[in-house]
Amino acid sequence: MPDVLQGKGVISGIAIGKVMLVSQNIDGYLAAYDAGDSESEIQKVHEAIRNVVADLEASVKMLKAKESIDRAAIMEAHLMMAQDSSLESAIIDKVTSTGSAPRAILYASEEYAAMFEGMDDAYLKERAVDIRDVGRRIAKRLLGVPEPEFGDEAVILCGHEIEPSVIANIPSNKIGGVILGQGSTTCHAVIIAKARAITTVVGLGKKVEAIKDGTMVLIDGDEGEVLINPDERTIRSYQKRLEEQKRQQEHYAQLAPLPAITTDGVKVQLAANIGSADDVKSALTYGCEGVGLFRTEFVFMGKENIPTEEDQYLAYKKAVEKCAGNICVIRTMDIGGDKPLAYLDVPPEDNPFLGWRALRISLTREDLFIPQLKAILRAGVYGKAAIMLPMVISVTEINQVKTLLEKAKNELIAEGKEYSEDVSLGIMVETPAAAVMAPVLAKHVDFFSIGTNDLVQYTLAVDRVNHNVAYLYSHFHPAVLRLIYTTIKAARDHNIWAGMCGEMASDPAAAVLLLGMGIHELSMSAPSIPKVKEKIRKISFEEAKVILEAVLQLETAEEVKEYLKNNL
Repeated sequence: MPDVLQGKGVISGIAIGKVMLVSQNIDGYLAAYDAGDSESEIQKVHEAIRNVVADLEASVKMLKAKESIDRAAIMEAHLMMAQDSSLESAIIDKVTSTGSAPRAILYASEEYAAMFEGMDDAYLKERAVDIRDVGRRIAKRLLGVPEPEFGDEAVILCGHEIEPSVIANIPSNKIGGVILGQGSTTCHAVIIAKARAITTVVGLGKKVEAIKDGTMVLIDGDEGEVLINPDERTIRSYQKRLEEQKRQQEHYAQLAPLPAITTDGVKVQLAANIGSADDVKSALTYGCEGVGLFRTEFVFMGKENIPTEEDQYLAYKKAVEKCAGNICVIRTMDIGGDKPLAYLDVPPEDNPFLGWRALRISLTREDLFIPQLKAILRAGVYGKAAIMLPMVISVTEINQVKTLLEKAKNELIAEGKEYSEDVSLGIMVETPAAAVMAPVLAKHVDFFSIGTNDLVQYTLAVDRVNHNVAYLYSHFHPAVLRLIYTTIKAARDHNIWAGMCGEMASDPAAAVLLLGMGIHELSMSAPSIPKVKEKIRKISFEEAKVILEAVLQLETAEEVKEYLKNNL
């Protein structure tokens, strides 16, 4: 029997192949390096940085040409780090103490990374990987370390941390799967892998060190397992699952043009969560009916300055056009908390998830918010656009936005720019305050979209990126279900539509409960659409209501999951 390492599957599927260790050991190159005097070593640092900057600029240009905006944004962030004068100065200082340019690069970038890892904010902690990535790129360029070579067969990329640039720059057909020792599902490497539907397992910790370069492994992204040196019998058994996976994908492809409609005629709109207009094309192949969440953060990330109204308009217009008449819900800037931006100068906070973030920043920074509102209004001319506000807790905030919307329209009129008057305004219900006040808030907006990722963590007081309390985080907790039910009922009572754009929307079992509650729309990562659609098409609305009624009598998340397992 093969050795089995247990991690966490974050991107489902089965992958079989040989391991390529991508956290390449450069100790041999360092040992063989012949250092010169300080002046020549400093010159080598400058030259290596210039070369890496040129490489990154070329990578960003290539990714943008392919409309891979999210991957381009990540590479732009790396480009900014490589051009950071303070990092370069720290490296030069280290040259004097180490006498070696490559060691100075590695030591200085490690000190920077360690500083970020010591921060409380989860997002900033994970940027340590990016800093190490940039440092290693510069050192490897100086040392002349060759880039990995690929044959005809796809490989399994493996490492405790994998530099995002590695996954971003390797063709998809050369990557069979990804194995990570670190456990984050929000690091840039995982974000890129998810966008490319690459089977991925994370969270192996030090167990990842047991996997050697060239080892044959089997990844089970559904169970979060990595099987080392599987025997022929095991491979054959998984080959059957691979064949079934292929048949299922073909089956799901046939579902793509069909509506998500119950056996008794109740329709639910299934939309996609996207980070760029390019994602719409891929989502359409899975059968999405529009966009339920356009995360505009990628428009703002990886840049030295605030994106202009025109930059935003072009990005939003492209997405709206690709939705071809279906709704495109554009969330206003959800920056802060776990997604800070250097040019915003957001001060460090003890509790950034509860601090100055999202709409709270927008309402105090008209220089950011007005251009975004104008860009969305202009994009609405080319289809069906909607504005969605994150982190709302009161009617006061909604009224403030409406005042700024009028200001944005007046500016567009004065500038002679065409805009749409038919852009609906909605809010994300992601705080307990918004859910409890849903009957009141529903009077002031056109729609609700329930953001379960934050709603669950705020309701249960469970940090969703803290692995020590991960077992407490569940969208099936009765408290969460009751708040969601309150929200959907309030929407129906006031004749507005209610959707969901959090991870819960992609759970087929949860979809049955939401159907019973009367949800109008579910928005999710595109690959999840077929599974949810199939579940909806196999059940009646009346059956879903019976199941919901039974679940609402249960007292724990475990009881809910067990009931759904036995009755669906």
